[in-house]
Amino acid sequence: MSGTSYDAIDAAAAGLHLVGDSVVLEPLGMVSTPYDEELREALAAALPPAATTLAEVCRLDTLIGRAFAAAAVRANGELCDGRAELVASHGQTVYHWVEGGTVHGTLQLGQPAWIAEATGLPVVADFRPRDIAAGGQGAPLVSLVDLLWLRGRPGTPVALNLGGIANLTAPDGTAFDTGPACALIDAAARGFSGGRLAYDAEGALAARGTVHEPLLERLSSEPYYALPAPKTTGKELFHLGYLQDALAGLGTLPAEDVIATLTLLTARTVADAVRSVAATEVITSGGGTRNPVLMALLAAELPGVPLRTSDELGLPSAAKEAYAFAVLGFLTAHGLPGTVPTSTGARHPSVLGSVTPGRRGLRLPPAVGRGPVRLVLG
Repeated sequence: MSGTSYDAIDAAAAGLHLVGDSVVLEPLGMVSTPYDEELREALAAALPPAATTLAEVCRLDTLIGRAFAAAAVRANGELCDGRAELVASHGQTVYHWVEGGTVHGTLQLGQPAWIAEATGLPVVADFRPRDIAAGGQGAPLVSLVDLLWLRGRPGTPVALNLGGIANLTAPDGTAFDTGPACALIDAAARGFSGGRLAYDAEGALAARGTVHEPLLERLSSEPYYALPAPKTTGKELFHLGYLQDALAGLGTLPAEDVIATLTLLTARTVADAVRSVAATEVITSGGGTRNPVLMALLAAELPGVPLRTSDELGLPSAAKEAYAFAVLGFLTAHGLPGTVPTSTGARHPSVLGSVTPGRRGLRLPPAVGRGPVRLVLG
């Protein structure tokens, strides 16, 4: 998969099987392949609020599909000794159609036929549309895996993913996007550096800056934060143009001050969301965990609430989302739902995705009558 930061394609390999009421996941590792710079620039140029053409969408769908196929072939060879049986591909999200708090559609590029052709394996892709068709938000889909994984843990543990957008899952099934994690920070880093920097490496820019209170106040007034769950958002809202609008009339601010302000904005909005579900423990994952300034601010905003990474519980933070979609693909192959209605707002659970046959046709395992109730790391 590739997340909302669209910097690289992460391919995780997992051994998965059902044992009683549990799905057992054996992490086999992850390989990360940076997007070709030309493709990354083309993708960035086509994303909202920029205009694009159907010709460019077709071109990107093909080129991203080929890039994902190459990543899948690499992962199968390096991590599975060529023994992989199924590929689950999230694709690259390019648009999430939200109006008035309702999600009407979503689009992930990366044509799965290229993956099936390159690997010879069946591919589960297009996970999100089925949940949206059932009245859901189509996100966060990792919530089912979070619930299975954290079941039985004492107190109120919350799983928090800090990618481009931050999302959390609480034990009662409440799950939602809290707002930007790294999206605005990354946009500012690229914008102020003229594209030279893709992100604020290790929070170095934020550490040198001073929070600009008027900018923080403007950004904090964003109506999205006050919406009830379930809710989802993306770079359709939180992009460079959004930041530039917020900066209007504030004069020329140093890049470090803007990025320090955005980092505190992320910490505060995430902390507000964590408090709203009365969390007693936060288990983090995603690229934002590698930003020590962000993590320190988040810890300061949540005094008395332990802040851990998923690595401490045996699930590599950098690969957690990829492993989650491996589980979802595994569930689809067994005819099992991959959603929790309380998390996405859907009318009912759904078996997710579309399946592209492999070179030997489509031979899926027999459907299983009842889904797992917990995830066990093997």
